[in-house]
Amino acid sequence: MKGATVQKLSLALTLVIGVLSGGCTREEPGTLQAATETLGVNEVRSIEYSGTGSWFQFGQAPNPTLPWPAFTVSSFTASINYETPAARVQMERIQVVEPNRVRPAPVQQRPVQVVSGTHAWNLAAPAGATPGTAPTPQPQPAAVEERTAEIWTTPHGFLRAAAANNATSQPANGGSEVSFTVGGKYKYVGRINAQNQVERVQTWIDNTVLGDTPIEVTYSDYRDFNGVMFPGKIVRAQGGHPVLDLTVSSVTANTPVDLPVPDQVRTFTPPAVNVEVEKLANGVYYLKGGSHHSVAIDQRDHIVVVEGPQDEARSLAVIAKVKETIPNKPIRHIVNTHAHFDHSGGLRTYVAEGATVVTHEMNRPYYEKAWAAPRTLSPDTLAKASKPATFETFTDKQVLTDGRRSIEVHQIAGGGHNDAFAMVYLPAEKILMEVDAWAPLAPNAPPPAAPSPFAINLYDNIRRLKLDVRQIAALHGPRVATMADLQSAIGQGKPTSTQ
Repeated sequence: MKGATVQKLSLALTLVIGVLSGGCTREEPGTLQAATETLGVNEVRSIEYSGTGSWFQFGQAPNPTLPWPAFTVSSFTASINYETPAARVQMERIQVVEPNRVRPAPVQQRPVQVVSGTHAWNLAAPAGATPGTAPTPQPQPAAVEERTAEIWTTPHGFLRAAAANNATSQPANGGSEVSFTVGGKYKYVGRINAQNQVERVQTWIDNTVLGDTPIEVTYSDYRDFNGVMFPGKIVRAQGGHPVLDLTVSSVTANTPVDLPVPDQVRTFTPPAVNVEVEKLANGVYYLKGGSHHSVAIDQRDHIVVVEGPQDEARSLAVIAKVKETIPNKPIRHIVNTHAHFDHSGGLRTYVAEGATVVTHEMNRPYYEKAWAAPRTLSPDTLAKASKPATFETFTDKQVLTDGRRSIEVHQIAGGGHNDAFAMVYLPAEKILMEVDAWAPLAPNAPPPAAPSPFAINLYDNIRRLKLDVRQIAALHGPRVATMADLQSAIGQGKPTSTQ
């Protein structure tokens, strides 16, 4: 009986201590619950943070072995509503010109990017608008996935999403690793340290070149910003290279972040992919109808296509138009000008079609590694076919011929845009195909105030190779141009083209 009395007394004392201490117990450090409490997640409905640092242009590396090119960010503000969810990112940035790389003079950029629910859009003043003109919403449906990921990879967003998606956790390095899946599709993995801080978040989104593309955000230098615990340093990487390196200067919680979806965004339906055919010479067809063009060349027993840009939807439409224009022949080669994602995103569709990729030798290992990555989020035709890619590579020059027509693929040497850069020339027809070195302006438009060094370099390469060019089928731009047009654009003559 005496032992039972002591036991009851001990229990009563424990209860009294519990009442005096408010009846609460501290969560185990490093857990999801402890981080939620430390960061005040349940009290934070929205957050706005600002800072300065660097932004990097994803998918536009000047060399397949280099990181994405850098921009200096003089102003950055992200405003996030976790309940909608919605976010707006505003920044001022200017490109860094790397040592020993010639680029056009950088200009200040002020992008505004928004996502709300299942809609995304940019805000920009109309072309030629007077200062003070209200910006126009520009629908960006393809950006929803990435911008939504940016919400749930923030520290507060990650913890809120973990609570809403039955997260699991396990001890790791004095803290814990937390994982969950959003919408049955997007996996998130985060690490919480012993100080109850979210120090890293990973997720994956789809990309036409990289497949399941990793996004990794690391957080450090947590401190109190006006009552809000938030990291002072944010580094976001995508596809293995940084896309944002931000030093945070201010944070505010629960400011109104009201981002209603504009009607023109809500009702927007992406137009069907359009491919128009313009005959440049016998058996040579300019395939346009969007921002990025291709050229199909009819050889004796096969077809060569120059450029597989953008994505699979564009490539499928171009391939269908090529087969309609040149029936009963296989596409044997797809010539790739360079590895920038907007010019290589449709290559895999041609590989699935059976085409060999013709590209600079620096690009082959990059494509082989990228195309070996998993593609579970949005399997494309090649992923479903499980077909290996074949390549023909070159350094300075490659010639494709059927015994009648020769197709010359030349390196664009010394250009600042890309180090593994090609143009295509048809010596019999005197037609040059190039992209990103020069895009002709609309007919009779005034030349630029200062010539682009990329255009000057293109002209220098044409002269170096002694190419006799009559037509330039630029794979950007509104029209086919002439050498006289190029000379005018770089200040060496007057244009003759009025088409």
